[in-house]
Amino acid sequence: MHGPTPLWWAIDNGHEEVARILLERIDVDPNRADEYGRTPLSLAALHGYERLVRILLERNDVDPPAADRAGRTPLWWAAQKGHEGVVRILLELGKVNPDTPDRDGLTLLSQAAQYGEEGVVRMLPEQNHANHDTADYEGLTPLLRAARKGRVGVVRILLGRSDVNYNAADRCGDTPLMLAAIYGRWEVVKILLGRSDVNPNKENWRGQATLSAAAECGHVGVVGLLLERSEVNPATADQYGQTPLSRAARFGREGAVRILPEQDEVNPDRTDQDGRTPLSRAARYGHDGVVRILLGREDVNPDTPDKCGRTPLFGAAHHNHKMVVRQLLGRDDVSSDIRDEYGQTPLLQAVQYGHERIAKLLQDHTNFTPGYAASLQPTGVFSPELPELPLPPLERTHRSNQE
Repeated sequence: MHGPTPLWWAIDNGHEEVARILLERIDVDPNRADEYGRTPLSLAALHGYERLVRILLERNDVDPPAADRAGRTPLWWAAQKGHEGVVRILLELGKVNPDTPDRDGLTLLSQAAQYGEEGVVRMLPEQNHANHDTADYEGLTPLLRAARKGRVGVVRILLGRSDVNYNAADRCGDTPLMLAAIYGRWEVVKILLGRSDVNPNKENWRGQATLSAAAECGHVGVVGLLLERSEVNPATADQYGQTPLSRAARFGREGAVRILPEQDEVNPDRTDQDGRTPLSRAARYGHDGVVRILLGREDVNPDTPDKCGRTPLFGAAHHNHKMVVRQLLGRDDVSSDIRDEYGQTPLLQAVQYGHERIAKLLQDHTNFTPGYAASLQPTGVFSPELPELPLPPLERTHRSNQE
């Protein structure tokens, strides 16, 4: 039978004298765990009760390495909570291996690094115990966890060690610098960039470099730091042909979109492998602020078609982004009746998908020929004069297979 015992409750509430009295009884098991597998020693370590930890360890039958159901030992709990005194007591016993992971693969040092427990991180090298580059189930080393969480002090400590790989990557190929950039840890990025052996151009498994990740996440400060580095090329594309500007535009990161085109190497009208420009990406996803910024540039063509012949207006009409459609139609150099390779126009796209307000905007702006409308069957979505769209070949095949 499992559950809290009188000794467990005494430890939980920090009652030292009661714990002493109970431990003097031969019928009290000092290792009796609760329903989660936590022993009295785990509980004392979790709360940081140093005197209770010592009282328990006076018993020869107390098991210091005993782990709970999650694989967490008393030392693991003390380290996570930053109880340096308890950590030191348990390490001095020499009976607990700090590199033993819990069921999630997290070691003592990984936990301490993640939670920013600088004292514990400093203590482990003194005790000559922990492997500072042990990776967990996610492939994260202590440095990777500290960088991801923005633990500046821990990062400084770990960077001072010769046995730490500063460019080690997790299972996604993300380095400490990459994770710090993704999560906007500006101070950590600055520290890491201060080292000559940290590579800011190392790509992850997505073919994305640090600048692209920072731009995608909209961390303008981090983008600025990276742009100061001469070895960072802001025009470098990933495996999909998308540049940092493309990624920033795709996710609506207005700050990054303002900064990146100012770099000499950046072509704000560059197309990716689908033939889409940053403006096309922003229009497709309805980021009207980014669209406004890009339309304000003389070096951006608002009517560039992608590989299917679809301009930014197509994407905005298809996905029902009214504000973007309004902005694009306000330009004299945007064609509202251009046809893609399937013979469709932005108006036909809006009608097919039932976007009545977009269809109205486009119809008012487009030189719409009744003869063309009469040649197609009406949908009645907006008016009997609006045609049902001819489906592209692949869509027609897919639909006919379903019918």
